Amino acid sequence: MPDLGPQANEVKMLLDGVADDRLDAPTPCPEYSVEGMLNHLLGLTAAFRDAARKDLGANTGADPLGESPSLPADWRSRLSRQLDELAEAWRSEDAWEGQTQAGGVTLPGAVAGMVALNEIVLHGWDLARATDQPYLGDPDSLRASIDLLSQSMEAEMRNSIFGPVVDVPAEAPLLDRAVGLSGRRPDWTSAPAA
Repeated sequence: MPDLGPQANEVKMLLDGVADDRLDAPTPCPEYSVEGMLNHLLGLTAAFRDAARKDLGANTGADPLGESPSLPADWRSRLSRQLDELAEAWRSEDAWEGQTQAGGVTLPGAVAGMVALNEIVLHGWDLARATDQPYLGDPDSLRASIDLLSQSMEAEMRNSIFGPVVDVPAEAPLLDRAVGLSGRRPDWTSAPAA
């Protein structure tokens, strides 16, 4: 059972560094602006918290790519609290057992926990890159993310669940390897192309 706490804490450290004038900025995840990414993080932290608690309902049954509401005024405090609740919920052994639901999909608790961890690893990186903040990633979380992405990849198509894998050297840092496996370019920057 990996501990989601260290990675959740790293994402929390980014929140105060998101300036209001950057909410419309693009992220490495093309379907989301910074505001959209923050809304996605709000939704997924609530959904996977409830999935861990086996509190199935509106949060766990919602489409994660559905229409995002406007970002609430208290998004920083709410997301910080939900990241703490997410980490705490997945510290229970019961969370990792049996079946649960997230994003409207029924899946084993152990899979849901790994997906939740992977989501905060990758979307934390997305947010950090989009807002020009440092991001290292928790080493244990990065290894778990690499394992999950490697298992989900269709080797013959070189696709991950997110899209075509971006090749990075085997000796690259763990974070670059996870990002590449997710179909993102580790060298993505928010700066406009020259």
